[in-house]
Amino acid sequence: MNHFELFEIPVTLTPNTSEVKKKFYSLSRKYHPDFYTQENENEQADALEVSSQVNKAFKVFQNRDETIKYVLQLKGLLEEEEKYNLPPDFLMEMMDLNEQMMEAKMEGSLEATEKLKTAVAAVEAEIYAPVKEIIEEYEEGKTTTEELVSVKDYYYKKKYLRRILATMDR
Repeated sequence: MNHFELFEIPVTLTPNTSEVKKKFYSLSRKYHPDFYTQENENEQADALEVSSQVNKAFKVFQNRDETIKYVLQLKGLLEEEEKYNLPPDFLMEMMDLNEQMMEAKMEGSLEATEKLKTAVAAVEAEIYAPVKEIIEEYEEGKTTTEELVSVKDYYYKKKYLRRILATMDR
């Protein structure tokens, strides 16, 4: 059973957070292992397994990037530890950002760091624009594989940007 089936919600790239939260609390109460202490070992193990999946699903649904990753994996479009080739022009832009980051670190300048964060935010907005509608209006059975592949490209670009930001904060 996938996370969407467990939470009884449609497959989407943008789950309704209040609906997810309500369902999480309901499922957490229903499958909490403490309520199964008087049951046989199989039922206890089943409850523990479902409880674990409820927690994993909730964690995924709380993070938009993780939800996108999960849906792409469900559709067979993304594999764990996949070597994805990003476009050369994007990689060149990332090299420039990395160089700016190194310079900002060497300077120790707060102004340069803020300028870099602004540049990263601009790139993030730029890569999100072409997939915004696909992500926000995803509909099972209507969104094409080609559209999902463009979301995959966005996912990997954003993942690259997150690494730059993480390096910057060290």
